[in-house]
Amino acid sequence: MKNAKSSALKKLMTTSNTKTAKSVEFGYLTYILHLAPAKLSGHNVCPKASKGCTNACLNESGLAKFEGPQNARKEKTLYYFNERESFMAQLEREIFSAIKKAKKLNLKLAIRLNGTSDLPVLALAMAKKFPDVTFYDYTKIAKTLDRELPENYHLTFSRSESNQKEVETLIKKGVNVAVVFDELPKTYMGKKVINGDIHDLRFLDPKGVIVGLIEKEKAKKDESGFVVRTKTVTPKVKKTKAKEVKTFYAEVAGRVVLQNEKGKVLKVLPEGVTLEYV
Repeated sequence: MKNAKSSALKKLMTTSNTKTAKSVEFGYLTYILHLAPAKLSGHNVCPKASKGCTNACLNESGLAKFEGPQNARKEKTLYYFNERESFMAQLEREIFSAIKKAKKLNLKLAIRLNGTSDLPVLALAMAKKFPDVTFYDYTKIAKTLDRELPENYHLTFSRSESNQKEVETLIKKGVNVAVVFDELPKTYMGKKVINGDIHDLRFLDPKGVIVGLIEKEKAKKDESGFVVRTKTVTPKVKKTKAKEVKTFYAEVAGRVVLQNEKGKVLKVLPEGVTLEYV
């Protein structure tokens, strides 16, 4: 891998992202920064990432799965940790350039600095330096949402299989929460679910909603609970040579629990899964 400080890092941010590219239709030019997620670079840039989140990460989606983009993301991450001052200076220059480009195109500017990372401190620093630019991110760091954020920095909390209590607390406070589903329901935990795949401009979302995101790529195989399963399933009745073993179910804390005739737990279904019949 090339030296992270080298001039080979021509650009830190990009507009080449399938989802953020949709923002033009809504009058915004969106730039995004991709670092190497989790601990891929040797530095943990996703301190609250769960196993399910890590396995379902979109870091390798599309053309990003190839060696070039992956190496570039690792280089940027090492650049950030090893040469912080130079990294921040380059980022500032790129933001100044982005402001000029957005103005030339007669578009508003939006910047997401945590495309594949969760470092709110990075975006906070830039949001304070550029108060007229809109910054936004998704985060699993709940305590960040407890602090007073600049008006131009919007955060959406991101649910995983391991932070449900934080989700419940933040929903009560009116914080928007992003949830990955296999199929978008109308509501989740009593809150309206909006389609978060239409665009990525989370600061345009109404307050107090669930931002529904449809499972993609690796997430389709998730069994950790990271993806909330809302499709109706039909459990099969296990058969043996001697007799048919009946399956019963019960609901415990909102989860469906499959049991045998003696009450032994056979399986706890993922959150949100319902039964057509048993």
